[in-house]
Amino acid sequence: MLAVHWVRALKDNYIYVLVAGEDAAVVDPGEAAPAEAALARLGVTLRQIWCTHHHWDHTNGAAELAARHGADVFAGEADAGRIAAATRPLRDGQKFDFAGYTVEALAIPAHTLGQVAFLVDGNVFPGDTLFGAGCGRLFEGTPEMMVRSLGRLRALPDDTKIWCGHEYTLHNLRFCLGVAIEPDNAALHARYARVAAAPDAPTIPLSLVEERATNPFLRWDAPGIRRFTGTDGDVAAFASVRRTKDQWKE
Repeated sequence: MLAVHWVRALKDNYIYVLVAGEDAAVVDPGEAAPAEAALARLGVTLRQIWCTHHHWDHTNGAAELAARHGADVFAGEADAGRIAAATRPLRDGQKFDFAGYTVEALAIPAHTLGQVAFLVDGNVFPGDTLFGAGCGRLFEGTPEMMVRSLGRLRALPDDTKIWCGHEYTLHNLRFCLGVAIEPDNAALHARYARVAAAPDAPTIPLSLVEERATNPFLRWDAPGIRRFTGTDGDVAAFASVRRTKDQWKE
């Protein structure tokens, strides 16, 4: 059975260590030391490193880990050239094997042009595209691009577990309530109450069903979001919410 272990790194990053038998893969090693400590604690051998995108806080430990363990480094083909340690560029839909499990790379550009999600055994690792009650900034892409990317994630099976790149859930929920984005959304209020009651607790894995019900960046076609934005059309509604979030001060 594939096990997912999380490690906190830097300020609010997550590094993930996937374990199958004695083999391990590390996702988004922004630092080498926390990943090394987890590998030692778990008594496993690092075989692969998966980078969802090129930003330093998701890749800074990749070269050190790869050199020490002889691990391959996987990344989306449009970002691989910007990750010094990358050895395995991936096309959209390309599959590879990890310890007998099939892993699929899903292109989800907008945060960066080469951002990919890794899908394996009912788990998705979307990096900085999808967060708890939020989504990543559009550093390199457009609203149209992000709606397509988030739409691909939104369409995954209900029981998909989401392992995002940062712990931003409480901050994002405060935004939702602070600007009254969907004041009549009971699920959103209930989620905020639950998360706020344990502000230091991790919120991963995220539930895709709950994200669809409460994450305004996945709800561009919901009546409440259309009322809030005063727009017609999926992209226009999403772009309005994204602009509001970019301008919001907690």
